[in-house]
Amino acid sequence: MGLEDQTGSAGSAALPPGRPEERIGDWKPLYDEAGAIAESTRCLYCEDAPCIKACPTAINIPEFIRKIGTGNRKGAARTIITANILGYSCSRVCPVEELCAGSCVYNHLDQPPIAIGRLQRYATEPIMNAGGFAGLLPEPKAPTGKRVALVGAGPASLAAAALLRVEGHAAVIFEKDPFAGGLNTTGIAPYKMEAPASLAEAAWVLALGVELRSGVAVGRDVSPESLLSDFDAVFLGLGIGGDKGLGLDSEQGAGVVGATDLIRRIKTDPSLDLSGVRRALIVGGGNTGLDIAHELALLGVGDVTMVYRKGEAEMSGYAHELAAARKHGVRFLGWRAPLGVVRDAGGAATGLRVRGPEGEEVLPTDLVVLAVGQDRGTAALAASFTGVRTDSSGRVLVDPATHRTGNPKVWAGGDCVNGGKEVVNAAAEAKIAVRDMHRALTGGV
Repeated sequence: MGLEDQTGSAGSAALPPGRPEERIGDWKPLYDEAGAIAESTRCLYCEDAPCIKACPTAINIPEFIRKIGTGNRKGAARTIITANILGYSCSRVCPVEELCAGSCVYNHLDQPPIAIGRLQRYATEPIMNAGGFAGLLPEPKAPTGKRVALVGAGPASLAAAALLRVEGHAAVIFEKDPFAGGLNTTGIAPYKMEAPASLAEAAWVLALGVELRSGVAVGRDVSPESLLSDFDAVFLGLGIGGDKGLGLDSEQGAGVVGATDLIRRIKTDPSLDLSGVRRALIVGGGNTGLDIAHELALLGVGDVTMVYRKGEAEMSGYAHELAAARKHGVRFLGWRAPLGVVRDAGGAATGLRVRGPEGEEVLPTDLVVLAVGQDRGTAALAASFTGVRTDSSGRVLVDPATHRTGNPKVWAGGDCVNGGKEVVNAAAEAKIAVRDMHRALTGGV
């Protein structure tokens, strides 16, 4: 069963054909056997393995690479998945340049680092295409009779649900969206991973016996109080909310969109028409801004410029992402503070007024995309659970050793806790939370 065939299975809505993401190619295509084995032979199998230390889930990277080199692809996948239950999607979306590959000793020897992400994908993708990794996990323990509610169907909740099932607990995910997978489905740049691949990963997690109640919003369709009374534990994998605005009156109206909203449409909405957009300005200097800038360029927008209030050295987006976007024509314009959107008599956006080094200027555009962060809108929902507290930035406060909140029945992980890190961080935090949750559910403290 291929990825497209799994779309819509196990309780998640089906994706319609003709989505814009289908026109964007794969950034790092899957290795063939010869390519993977050749790359695996470059690994030095370092005794101290800095790549393992750089991985939040501590995958034994030299071990799985050695298994690839000996033709043991399934064994390599087992090494990956037992350490990181989301090892497939991480193989495609992890910023390995900043993590494992960025720590490879070859970086100090003036040679390219081992292509760890591509090797990880080589090990996991055929098994994902064949239906998932259940056969690589330990046999599930006997049912405990304990039930856990998980709020949100993003990476943190999916990872936690899978691990809970292995421990013998029932897991029920509540998701307001029609799609499982969270930002893996609706927010990851398509050149890294298309939405069907995310849904396939979610489908195999659900096939472990996890129940998904999609289209059900906690706080609207079911109350926090009912979850706390009806379940033995609750896991919050809420994400961090929608796009922030700039706070300018002129940003309301046609021609101004949020970056995550636009990425979602590129990945899920076949009716999205960008044919009239010749010029686009992306406001912001983070990785979401880089992703949407790169996507628009790949979809044929001829003039895409990132506009940032500081310089390139100060931007939070990864340098390798900017370099990749530039190869497809994206420009970077720093030290420009947005002042307002310029509109014509009909209300269409025609430019962005900014303050730059030479004073005020108007940058012409057909589309302004706001990539200035997310609004932490999930903080209020988290705080509606008795005893759960958030910090001044809207992040759920947890004990880092257990990921338990101020309510002894509630744990949390992923973006709502870490403020918006990587999928691998969500998987790592889910492991910590489930370890402690299992202790609590089976008579521990």
